[in-house]
Amino acid sequence: MAPAEADAAPDPLTDDPRLIEYFGEVYPVLARFHALLTEQGVLRGLIGPREAAKLWERHILNSAAVAPLLPSTGRLVDVGSGAGLPGIVLAVMLPEVEVTLLEPMERRIEWLREVVEHLGLTNVDVRRGRAEDLHGELQADAITARAVAPLDRLARWTLPLLVQGGVLIALKGRHAAEEVESAKYVIKKLGGGAAQIVEVGTVDGVDITTAVRVVRETVRGSAGARAASKRTQGSSSGRGGSGTRGATA
Repeated sequence: MAPAEADAAPDPLTDDPRLIEYFGEVYPVLARFHALLTEQGVLRGLIGPREAAKLWERHILNSAAVAPLLPSTGRLVDVGSGAGLPGIVLAVMLPEVEVTLLEPMERRIEWLREVVEHLGLTNVDVRRGRAEDLHGELQADAITARAVAPLDRLARWTLPLLVQGGVLIALKGRHAAEEVESAKYVIKKLGGGAAQIVEVGTVDGVDITTAVRVVRETVRGSAGARAASKRTQGSSSGRGGSGTRGATA
């Protein structure tokens, strides 16, 4: 991937000892990812112009925080992967997990493939598509989503992809509680357990990450789950797997 110049202040956390200690041996790989986003992210419409100087704190650490909430093996699908947040970060941190980066936009697919090749990631495949179009075709042990959609829509799109016992981790922000309340009916209909709001930290001095965790406790083979997941397919004409990769909602 050829570098491109982008005017941006340096990220103050680059090579910070706290990051090196936190990420350990994978820090150099994530530092390369950070460099790629700094060089290409704004020019390719992946991040906003003010985000380049905040990539470590606002994006990479925010993504890394949810790694302990995920299984250490199995299949992870990152829905609306966009710039690769959190999918690329999690693929680096969880090398035994098979990661699918699911993204509907071709220009972002091209970016993701370039990053995977540049970083030498062997546990990642990039797939163009929308989660709601892959019910019955794609299965996952875990699903992540960041800045993709409100939780009620996200649950309709993603819970049918999870195996029984699989987990959805949705990175959220200050409106997490309201989203959980709005989504509780559809989550229950799709076999999900009670949604849990989890706050996880990374390094001292950096904001915590807020995530919503939902386990698919039951899988109904017929009417219940399919009806709930399809009820709003016609009316939910939003991104469906795409997402602006800025700060979490």
